[in-house]
Amino acid sequence: MAATIIDGKAKAAELSESISAATAVMVKQTGIKPGLSVVIVGEDPASQVYVRNKKRTAEACGFNSIQHTLPEDSAQDDVINLIEQLNADPAVHGILVQLPLPSQLNEEKITQAILPGKDVDGFHFQNIGMLTAGNTDSAFVPCTPAGCMLMIEDHLGKDLSGLNAVIVGRSNIVGKPMASLLLKANATVTICHSRTRDLPSVTRNADILVAAVGRAQMVKGDWIKPGAIVIDVGINRIQVDVDGASKNRLVGDVDFDEAVRVAGAITPVPGGVGPMTIALLMLNTLRSAKRSAS
Repeated sequence: MAATIIDGKAKAAELSESISAATAVMVKQTGIKPGLSVVIVGEDPASQVYVRNKKRTAEACGFNSIQHTLPEDSAQDDVINLIEQLNADPAVHGILVQLPLPSQLNEEKITQAILPGKDVDGFHFQNIGMLTAGNTDSAFVPCTPAGCMLMIEDHLGKDLSGLNAVIVGRSNIVGKPMASLLLKANATVTICHSRTRDLPSVTRNADILVAAVGRAQMVKGDWIKPGAIVIDVGINRIQVDVDGASKNRLVGDVDFDEAVRVAGAITPVPGGVGPMTIALLMLNTLRSAKRSAS
């Protein structure tokens, strides 16, 4: 029996609708409109697409959305000075620096320059520390893992006691925060990476499998425990032959065609994790605006 397809697009639309309604109430009661500032350095085409999607969603939610585009050759000080201006602006509740950054810029110094209370991406060490300590009420949780958790909870509930969760990938953006969220929900968590021995034998024990390694279709159907929930975070472009012509196709880190025959539920790529990431960014920005109003 084929897996249930987890529709991230529909879930994100539902979430965006509730964010829009809450925003309208807040604007009416306090006059405060959530403000999201996105900083993009250079002209990376994939980054441009992401930023456009974020802006469109923010405006649909009733936010002020401001994009700051800096030239590719910007100096570190130029980017930090802009962040400091946004930190000081009371109309800005969320600041997001679109990654990756050009090679002359220090990603860590730039992301750490954002005030923790405006760090709606959840990358500041203070937010990471709170999340690791299990204080998810005060922390801004990184948007991709937070969106993944909502989809997992929809299928398994909030208490994951007795379930094995395996994460493939140990990044600060997905793998590690995902582990903290799953631990808080009482799952037994294993993080795998490029040095893990016999990776398929580890993933076959997973009731919940999160693939976030950035390698196209790496996780095969026989790596998956029958009935497992599979969350595919990967976004990879591959060349495929369509009627003799070579075309770009988006695929995840999981071989979807194989996995869908084994898993109990699975997120597609595109249309799974991606839309949820943007919806959670809006939720974090709304939370920040509410804090400034109280």
